[in-house]
Amino acid sequence: MAKIIAVANQKGGVGKTTTAVNLSASLAAAERKTLLVDMDPQANACSGLGIDKTIEKSTVYNVLLGEATLAESLRKTALSCLDVLPSNTDLIGAEIELLENPDRDQRLKQVLQEVADSYEYIIIDCPPSLSLLTVNSLCAADSVLVPLQCEFYAMEGLGQLMQTIKLVQQELNPKLEIGGILLTMFDGRNNLCRQVSSEIREHFGSKVFDAVVPRNVRLSEAPSFGQPALMYDIASRGAQAYMSLAQEVLAGAAHGC
Repeated sequence: MAKIIAVANQKGGVGKTTTAVNLSASLAAAERKTLLVDMDPQANACSGLGIDKTIEKSTVYNVLLGEATLAESLRKTALSCLDVLPSNTDLIGAEIELLENPDRDQRLKQVLQEVADSYEYIIIDCPPSLSLLTVNSLCAADSVLVPLQCEFYAMEGLGQLMQTIKLVQQELNPKLEIGGILLTMFDGRNNLCRQVSSEIREHFGSKVFDAVVPRNVRLSEAPSFGQPALMYDIASRGAQAYMSLAQEVLAGAAHGC
């Protein structure tokens, strides 16, 4: 049975999709059969793995609405152990079209059950908002991985996300756990970065991953070539950080992630 991890933060620009793509790729490189589900209508996770979102005929949108099966919508990647359930801008309409569905919060969970035995890990890239798509992702997940940029406003947004997770735990998915907080865009030369990192670790303790993702040019360049960092430049600090994160996930170092 697959371990399902939602990568979520309602604040944009914190490295959420970068984390979903590179964690998935790192798990696949460790020969763990992995599925990346792109639940963001921007479909940046698809782009980051070289999948042309403009030509996809069957996406997560069609699967959620019952217009296509999950099996026929999956796409292979350059990594033999990594598949993708793609997205595109059609997904914006899913929230409206699912409103009349009594199981609207559980649709993603229902469709992922079809392939749960075929993968070891399913990583969900959530949209940067607290929407029905995000709620679906949290209902389907066993745990939440929260990328957190090392800056003040990101800390403010973390409180809102934690409240949403708490509500989902109480009302929809009592098994949902906080898998871990990942510090991203870290610059050790910046006093504020170091202060935010220290405060987060002091407050959340072992819930914070040891791995820290630095600001890294190669990591930023990789998506424009349709490659995860480990394929673009495996020696880069960004690629090495995500491979370290994958090892922590595999070891269960962050209490359930």
